[in-house]
Amino acid sequence: MIQRVTAPALFPPPGYSHACVVEAGARLAFLAGSVPLDDAGRLVGEGDPPRQAEQVIANLREQLRAVGSDLEHVLATDVYVVSSEPAVLSSVWEVVEASGLSAGPHASTLVGVACLGYTGQLVEITATAVVPEGARV
Repeated sequence: MIQRVTAPALFPPPGYSHACVVEAGARLAFLAGSVPLDDAGRLVGEGDPPRQAEQVIANLREQLRAVGSDLEHVLATDVYVVSSEPAVLSSVWEVVEASGLSAGPHASTLVGVACLGYTGQLVEITATAVVPEGARV
């Protein structure tokens, strides 16, 4: 159902695909940005981008579960990190890789930004995923 493509003429990407192709007729879920808040709305991991990334991934799993999907069916993500330092972005990417998202691997963009929506928020991830046939929402 999902074909993950690495363009042979391009440098091989570390832990992600250049593109993902889905057969026509598949159900897709477009997820809002997953943020580092717990179930009571409290910020998790203040000042700690990798810890926030862990919470974001946990929340992303719940978003996917709510639509009948999971990390293995994620086609694409955009990973936003409040930093201009490559080392900080890399520390967040290590959490993404360890999460299982890179098992696909999915297509992804990692972006350093000036600020995100919640006070103290350092990480946010948006995702597009296939909802497997027969899954109930």
